Amino acid sequence: MKERSMDGKTIILRVEIDIQQAQFGKAATAIETAGGDIIAIDVIHTDKTKTIRDLTVKMTEAGAADRISSALGTLPGIRLQHISDRTFLLHLGGKITVQPKTPIQNRDDLSRVYTPDVARVCQAIEQDPSKAFTLTIKRNTVAVVSDGSAVLGLGNIGPYAAMPVMEGKAMLFKQFADVDAFPICLDTQDTEQIIQAVKQLAPGFGGINLEDISAPRCFEIERRLREELDIPVFHDDQHGTAVVLFAAMLNALKLTGRNIAGTRFVICGIGAAGTACTKMLLAGGAKHIIGVDREGILTADRHYDNGMWQWYAEHTNAEKKAGHLAEALAGADVFIGVSAGGILTRAHVESMNAEPIVFAMANPEPEIRPELVEDIVAVFATGRSDYPNQINNVLCFPGIFRGALDSRATTVNEEMKLAAAEAIASVISDEERSPMYIIPSVFNAKVVEEVRKRVIQAAIDSGVARRHPRE
Repeated sequence: MKERSMDGKTIILRVEIDIQQAQFGKAATAIETAGGDIIAIDVIHTDKTKTIRDLTVKMTEAGAADRISSALGTLPGIRLQHISDRTFLLHLGGKITVQPKTPIQNRDDLSRVYTPDVARVCQAIEQDPSKAFTLTIKRNTVAVVSDGSAVLGLGNIGPYAAMPVMEGKAMLFKQFADVDAFPICLDTQDTEQIIQAVKQLAPGFGGINLEDISAPRCFEIERRLREELDIPVFHDDQHGTAVVLFAAMLNALKLTGRNIAGTRFVICGIGAAGTACTKMLLAGGAKHIIGVDREGILTADRHYDNGMWQWYAEHTNAEKKAGHLAEALAGADVFIGVSAGGILTRAHVESMNAEPIVFAMANPEPEIRPELVEDIVAVFATGRSDYPNQINNVLCFPGIFRGALDSRATTVNEEMKLAAAEAIASVISDEERSPMYIIPSVFNAKVVEEVRKRVIQAAIDSGVARRHPRE
């Protein structure tokens, strides 16, 4: 376990002490000398020869976990069995479970939920497959699907290591929107195999949330699944980011008195999120967008082997600007970063138009720290929770799936995404809106219901709803 993941936090040490060779006081002294503060002691086992205790330790210095481990290892009669922290303990056995909605207490209950009475329900669905939406968990269940190829900032860590993230996503679905979600991590990174696997799983789900699948495969996977399934398919890394960014941008543009058609945008990082953000801006009325990636400004004058870059070049940069980030930002109004930490400088921002808007969303390190340019920017947003204006996908996916499920939408289209963005933005009133508050908190209770309501209406208006909720 890397100590850097524990510094400044609380860890639990399980220590075995040979009573004949050592005393607990020696262990306590070693821990405190190494930068740990013991805040609780629990005796797990004791006999005539040894005692085993769990020591809850708050680390007060950087690198304390490694130093504590080393210090205890030098003491005769004291053995450190293992180190854990509260995050690891929370994950023991996984973070989610499945519970029946009604107890099975007698034979009559058993016959109705399983056999023989369940056969009548099966036959009803066989005769009318649409009844699966009312008579099975399909009505309220989403599959959170990943291949583990692009997990957080960790990269291609595989399906087993991706499971904790997908479980966490399922928890958020349930807590924020009462959507039942289940993590499915596929042991393949072959595009065609993933498409076929999801299609084969689809009968049990009312929607598919694709998660942490690397570009450019994620584009093809989502496109094919949207075409070949009749339930919503939503790649959150693309569209969740885009929806929340657009919501925040609507409020940022209002604060600076700009209209979207006349605003000059620079997008840095043309991957899944950068492309989706661009498509959302275009759908919302943006006319002036320049994309920059590691090869510089994308322009239609060049040919790109990356098909998405080729599409991007053909649909943006109408003025055919060339160069790199510095050339793109000269005279721009907005910087949107979904790239890498530290690549934006104060000089870059100074070259932009007056009252620039900077969305530096790289994680964990933004393209530029707010404190370096706070005196010259009008609005600043990041992807981090320790700065104001966090662009967080949790504001989007619970409400958008709640609305899609309740309307039994066949897809999540641009109209529904725009409606979700406008809903998120509308939660902040004219009186509340400020440079430090352009996007609501993920814990704002109004967000999911407002997104749900507007997404349902957009699904109805655009003709993809199969059900009109009573309200």
